[in-house]
Amino acid sequence: MTNTLPLHWNTEAGFEELFRALYAPLYRYASGLLADEMQAEEAVQDVFLRLWQQKDQVSIETNVQAYLYRAVHNQSMNILNHEKVKEKYQQYARHSSPQYADGPAQGMYAKELQQQIGKAMEKIPEKCRTVFHLSRQEELSYKEIAAKLGLSIKTVENQVAKALKILRTELKDYLPMLAVMVTIFKLFFKNGDL
Repeated sequence: MTNTLPLHWNTEAGFEELFRALYAPLYRYASGLLADEMQAEEAVQDVFLRLWQQKDQVSIETNVQAYLYRAVHNQSMNILNHEKVKEKYQQYARHSSPQYADGPAQGMYAKELQQQIGKAMEKIPEKCRTVFHLSRQEELSYKEIAAKLGLSIKTVENQVAKALKILRTELKDYLPMLAVMVTIFKLFFKNGDL
């Protein structure tokens, strides 16, 4: 297959030919690494999207096919690692309900933070908030959101980025404390206490 791949993959026609030639084999490879077909599809699409977006910065000296297989492998491992972290967090959340909080101050801070997040969410435009909700709360992929709302994937990406920017701006006073909490969670998970 290597000898049929385009030499100039960073042109539109060459990239399309590369995509057509390698999408299916890369998808099968990712499916073997990931249990979820949607995750496999998303991993391959993300790799191709990043390659196209960075075509002017990426210099593939050897074999573009080997490069893409390695990129899909790395993306799949990132997805698996993210799933592990998510699972540990869910376990932690189940076992650390408010009744086990370290005291009234922590409970008050959590309540205040929740109120501030609610206020910040209200400042996000409705369309943007809908896209963000589907992405973060319902955990839909950008492709699924785009299909559900009749938008392009790029529009979905832009809407999520816009929502995150608004949240960062509105919650800037709370970010240092959130950073401390994330660091504590990382240390907790690293030590294998769960």
